[in-house]
Amino acid sequence: MVGGTCIKFGDNINTDVIIPGRYLVSIDPVELAEHAFEPLGEDVQTRLRKSQVVVAGYNFGCGSAREQAASCLIGAGIQAVVAKSFARVFFRNSINTGLLAIQCAEAVDAIEDGGEVWIDPQRGIVTSGNRQFAFEPYPENIRRILDAGGLLSYVSKYVLAARR
Repeated sequence: MVGGTCIKFGDNINTDVIIPGRYLVSIDPVELAEHAFEPLGEDVQTRLRKSQVVVAGYNFGCGSAREQAASCLIGAGIQAVVAKSFARVFFRNSINTGLLAIQCAEAVDAIEDGGEVWIDPQRGIVTSGNRQFAFEPYPENIRRILDAGGLLSYVSKYVLAARR
């Protein structure tokens, strides 16, 4: 189970908002996190640092294919993103970097900005207040990547280790 306090956004939050392009000279998630959502102002950045979950509307992570959009959220302490839908590349980058990305429109509609959100990825349940919302759990191969902390960790731990 992962979760905690959330920060909620609307539809079409693009990768330039998540992490502006001028900071892509770094790949360090913690360094990048200092600039996450910078275009939205210091108040949003302060609230992000106090949150463990990002909640958003449709098409979260649209725009460029930058992997740093997912990794900077990890650097900011975000454990999961719950959205109505994801841009396909952002969704895959989330898996590859070890960030839980959950699509559950009903939950997003019910979750209040600043509220608590808890996610049970194995059972496929998002909990907010006294309400629970179901989502399709990840298949086993994706769960293994997430459990390993992302694709690079998974390959290092399982694929390369098997060849030794």
